[in-house]
Amino acid sequence: MLNVGSLLLGIVAWVIPLIAMKYPLKKCVKFIIFSLSACIASLCLQLFEIHTRVQIEDWAAIMDTIGTLIWVATILAVITIILNIMSFIVCTKRETEIQ
Repeated sequence: MLNVGSLLLGIVAWVIPLIAMKYPLKKCVKFIIFSLSACIASLCLQLFEIHTRVQIEDWAAIMDTIGTLIWVATILAVITIILNIMSFIVCTKRETEIQ
């Protein structure tokens, strides 16, 4: 269940910056904060999943998945940051064009 929640929050973290590009800068910043929060929550759920596996002493599952999990977490964080930077640039550019 934690993995499904993590996946959904990761998707939310990527979709929100795309939606934010349609709004003015003030709202855009709120969307960016929400997106980064969803990314952090997604990563926290993965930590909880690892903790659960440690509690039940499922060492084989941890050893099998930890390498991939590190790469997926890195990709999630990097793409979320890039999308939010792009969203901020688009919103800022639109704001300066209006003025």
